Amino acid sequence: MNLKNATILIIDDDTDVLTAVRLLLKTEAREVVTEKNPENLRNQLAAKKFDLILLDMNFNSSINTGNEGLYWLRKVREFKSDAAVIMITAYGDVDLAVRSLKEGASDFVVKPWHNERLLATIKEALNRKTENVSGIPGRDKSSVIGNELLGESEAMKDILYKIEKIAPTDANILILGENGTGKDLIAKAIHQYSLRAERPFVKVDVGALTESLFESELFGHKKGAFTDAREDREGRFEMANAGTLFLDEIGNISLQQQAKLLSVLQNRQVTRLGSNIPIPIDIRLVCATNVPLAELANETRFRRDLIYRINTVEIMVPPLRKRDGDILLLARHFIKQYSNKYLKPEPSLGRTAIEKLETYPFPGNVRELQYTIERAVIMLDGDVLEAKDLLFSPIEFPAGGTEEQDETKLSALEKNTILKVIDKHNGNITRAARELGLTRTALYRRLSKYDI
Repeated sequence: MNLKNATILIIDDDTDVLTAVRLLLKTEAREVVTEKNPENLRNQLAAKKFDLILLDMNFNSSINTGNEGLYWLRKVREFKSDAAVIMITAYGDVDLAVRSLKEGASDFVVKPWHNERLLATIKEALNRKTENVSGIPGRDKSSVIGNELLGESEAMKDILYKIEKIAPTDANILILGENGTGKDLIAKAIHQYSLRAERPFVKVDVGALTESLFESELFGHKKGAFTDAREDREGRFEMANAGTLFLDEIGNISLQQQAKLLSVLQNRQVTRLGSNIPIPIDIRLVCATNVPLAELANETRFRRDLIYRINTVEIMVPPLRKRDGDILLLARHFIKQYSNKYLKPEPSLGRTAIEKLETYPFPGNVRELQYTIERAVIMLDGDVLEAKDLLFSPIEFPAGGTEEQDETKLSALEKNTILKVIDKHNGNITRAARELGLTRTALYRRLSKYDI
């Protein structure tokens, strides 16, 4: 639907917000109606048919405090309105805004917003409403995530749901998780499922950039800016213009680098080294780090104002040991993948291999599983893969011991830890599993393994 033909209702108890949005949309939409009191929502919807509603997440109302936006979103549907709804939220309420997507909201915007981005969000919501689809028009949702990002565990289902809902927005995303959990695959999926999917996806391992290379790589340089600058070069921000920029290992950059990055994100423009001409940029930012958020929020390590810039929405990727049921699914996927790659018959997983996979803690996560299966497929002579064929990487174990010795030590440590935690909770398996960071099923498997 064309914005020029749209009738829009704005509901917010902040008169400054109402005025600002009304002035912005005055010449863009057919009609703009503002409403300060959400209690008048029914009357507004009864009096006029709206194509889109901009709805604040919080009001000074006694109703459902902290979740007012969700309450009134449900009311919109109860009143039989088919208007697209965009939630207006502050940073601290982003989790609620994400929940609103599950409740049927089309999108959300975070205060303060850029007017161009707000207009684009409104146009996208109107287009999706007209086409009566959620997400990217004409695209098969089942194929967007691809064959690499697999998972049937509740943790992965939640991540896949978030990707489906958040990717079509332009919200900045911070992906958190241990090394080897697949953060880069999630970043790619977010781009593939976004409205920028046909534009560039540019990945930068910023943690590996030295102080001297940081600005040149990210912001570009002019010929002669430094000794080896023999020609003009655009930086990664420019390369990603209109697309997605993925900054990996962002938790490892220095405070000085953080200050430079923050300036670019605030001003939405870069200046190449050796130049004083700012270049506007339009990127969707996705960042990833293996540093826990609580540790990242330490001001001596990472600027808190930069965290707010990069972390409109966060996605926590669970370690493989907490993805109950996914290990065998991934193992079979990798068996098929590497059997095809190396032109070998596809083996089946034997009972001993299954037991070993299900009880191994995978400190190296999905990456360790992948390399373990690849090595096993290459070396296997038969048509059944057993436990003896699975040789886990020695780099995940302390130096000086063999894999078998370290597995024995690890098993003893795990068994003693389980016994102590179960005893602490007086035999309550649910509480023990929660403290150990395991599902009940995974804990029961370990109890069976150690004959506890």
